Amino acid sequence: MVWIKAFISGFLATLVFHQGLLGLFYLADVVPMAPFNLGPVPPFGAPAVLSLAFFGGLWGMVLWALLGRLGKLAFWCLMVILGAIGPTAVAMLVVFPLKEMEVTAQTWIGGLILNGFWGLGVAVFLTLMGARKLSQADHQGL
Repeated sequence: MVWIKAFISGFLATLVFHQGLLGLFYLADVVPMAPFNLGPVPPFGAPAVLSLAFFGGLWGMVLWALLGRLGKLAFWCLMVILGAIGPTAVAMLVVFPLKEMEVTAQTWIGGLILNGFWGLGVAVFLTLMGARKLSQADHQGL
């Protein structure tokens, strides 16, 4: 059940935190792309934002596997730090080159900020759904 919560947390954090901050950046004219892109993406033609949220869910599971049993301070700090670094590194080093998109210092910095905020969102949703309590109970053998 906790893995489902981790996936849902990553999925929702993408829609609320990542896309919310992207929307603020867009309104402030910091980025050229609007949030909640509904354009279809291959191979199934799913809306881009749902594809992004799906991968956000998978990343949420990765973060949970790595950080779910840490103490409170380490959990929150590392959710932001690893949330920033992991998805950004994969995007800039794998996804952008495959899509022949330009990788610049600005895209790295923007990615780290957006994905760090996403990582915070994952931690928030995991906590709201009670996954942290379950993990601590499991850790204590309860």
